[in-house]
Amino acid sequence: MFLSLMNFFAFVPPQGSGAKDPGSGMLFTLIMIISIFLIMYFLMIRPQQKRQREHQKMLESLKKGDKVITSAGIHGTIIDMDGPTVTLQVSDHCKIQFEKHAIVGKKQ
Repeated sequence: MFLSLMNFFAFVPPQGSGAKDPGSGMLFTLIMIISIFLIMYFLMIRPQQKRQREHQKMLESLKKGDKVITSAGIHGTIIDMDGPTVTLQVSDHCKIQFEKHAIVGKKQ
């Protein structure tokens, strides 16, 4: 039985005049690479770009008085915006300056 399995796996089809065009394998490989790139684009790259655009719109729409959350998890209210920096009031007498891009979202 073992010998018959060895013969089964060792079978090599004859390479006669009816063989495929050698360039067709290369074409198939090229199509597969392109399809993998397209799948990666639609599943990973495009959603990330969409999230970046939404985050940029949110940062541009910030104004004084908005309640925000930073990337460090600090909750505060915007009391001053000066170019790329934002001053947050965390408590009654505590004000902290952050870079604008450190804000990850608005609180409702």
